[in-house]
Amino acid sequence: MTSPAPPPRLETARLLLGEWRETDFAPHAGHWALRGYGKWAVERRDSGEWIGRVGLWNPPDWPGVEVGWTLVRAAWGQGYATEAATAAIGWAWANLGCERLVSLIEPGNAASFRVAERLGMQPLPEELTGTDLVVYVLERPPR
Repeated sequence: MTSPAPPPRLETARLLLGEWRETDFAPHAGHWALRGYGKWAVERRDSGEWIGRVGLWNPPDWPGVEVGWTLVRAAWGQGYATEAATAAIGWAWANLGCERLVSLIEPGNAASFRVAERLGMQPLPEELTGTDLVVYVLERPPR
């Protein structure tokens, strides 16, 4: 059996999105092997400091491929989540056949609502979601 390919390395102006290292909470790497996409470990380019995870996932019974972000508190409010999620979205449109991406956000998480809105996502009306989470949607741009 051959090993799955590691996730592609993405770079933004300030961030590196890459393969997980053992010290980066290795369980997050499994989605790449199962689905061919997943969350990237995010580090600052200038210092190499690990600041969180951003990327794509789609567990069973999810309403679609989700773009999600989780950063350490010290990285909040600096635009890193938007920057990294923008790179992940670009990769998704170029490499996956999905027509839309979703983000499921806990009610009251105003910071994540702002990130989703900066990404161009729109909230679905509560009656359409079937969940207690707020579901934001981003449609694939015309090709």
